[in-house]
Amino acid sequence: MNEIKCPNCGEVFTVNESQYAELISQVRTVEFDKELHERMKQELALAEQKAMNEQQTKLAQKDQEIAQLQSQIQNFDTEKELAKKEVEQSASQSLLEKEKEVQQLENQLATLRLEHENQLQKTLSDLEKERKELKHQLLLQEKENELNLASIEREHKTELRLANEQVEFYKNFKAQQSTKEIGESLERYAESEFDRIRSFAFPNAYFEKDNKVSARGSKGDFIFRDFDENGLEFISIMFEMKNEADGTKSKHKNADFYKELDKDRREKNCEYAVLVTMLEADSNYFNTGIVDVSHEYEKMYVVRPQFFIQLIGLLRNAALNSLKYKQELALIREQNIDITHFEEDLDAFKVAFAKNYNLASDHFSKAIDQIDNTIKSMEKVRDLLMKSKKQLHFANNKLDDVSVKKLTRKNPTMKAKFDALKGE
Repeated sequence: MNEIKCPNCGEVFTVNESQYAELISQVRTVEFDKELHERMKQELALAEQKAMNEQQTKLAQKDQEIAQLQSQIQNFDTEKELAKKEVEQSASQSLLEKEKEVQQLENQLATLRLEHENQLQKTLSDLEKERKELKHQLLLQEKENELNLASIEREHKTELRLANEQVEFYKNFKAQQSTKEIGESLERYAESEFDRIRSFAFPNAYFEKDNKVSARGSKGDFIFRDFDENGLEFISIMFEMKNEADGTKSKHKNADFYKELDKDRREKNCEYAVLVTMLEADSNYFNTGIVDVSHEYEKMYVVRPQFFIQLIGLLRNAALNSLKYKQELALIREQNIDITHFEEDLDAFKVAFAKNYNLASDHFSKAIDQIDNTIKSMEKVRDLLMKSKKQLHFANNKLDDVSVKKLTRKNPTMKAKFDALKGE
């Protein structure tokens, strides 16, 4: 066994004889190859040196050629630069002008873009604002509709309840009354309801029973008239009250009385006609409130008793809006003089004036005569008074002459009494 140490890592290997002989053979071959390699390397070095020398010679020639070409290139570049400068100088001015035009166009474009953006922003802002407003209005409208609906429902329920209460009340009320009392009860109700609020709601109004029979032999139940502070009538209403017992065989309808009520309104020179009725108690048409039947008869309404006062208030307020025009019309009428009757009125005035003048003249003459007689009478009275004055003067003088001594001169009794009074 033989040991071999690795020259690189220093590790020792153990090999047998055959392996060792083989390694020796390889080493020898390697040495030969190494020597052969050195020789070839020397020859290669020589060949490289020779080639390098030849290459240097060629390079020198090429360097000369390159230097010549560079010189030519430099000359060409110089000429090129000169031509370029000339071209640049000639094109510089037009380039500057083009750049100015481009800059102007860019500025205009920027301005237009900014204006467009501002307008777009403003439009978007307006649309957003309008959208918010519409949304807000829609919400308010929805809320208002809800409130109105709730209010209408409450009012409807309240009106329905009041109507039912009124119907029930009048049914019970009518059941306890005679036929005559049934007709009169509604009139008493209307009159008492109006009198209850007359002083503060209708201070200048006239509301009385219609006792004046028309030429047809008919009349309404009540007439309402209201006046302004100058006494000008601005509204008038003819009222008819209708009621009947539940047991009445031939039931009347409200429409049965429209024609007569309209005639009474016209004959009594009233503006409106109102039928206050308990007829057709089960009719939803008349139980809903105030019913306008002016499509059949002009300015005519049908109401239940509970809406009697409310209707007067509504019609009166509507008439107050036109009161101004009625006042102006009345003023014009007062100022308007009828020329056709002016001479007749003047003649009548002359006759009446002459008659009054003659009577006044007679009375004046009689008064003058009476004054003269009075003067004469007063002169007589004056004379009598003067004579009376003289007599009173004489009496006063005589009174001065009266004394106790003179009075008791011939009367010892009186003298004794006066003496006694003096002693006391």
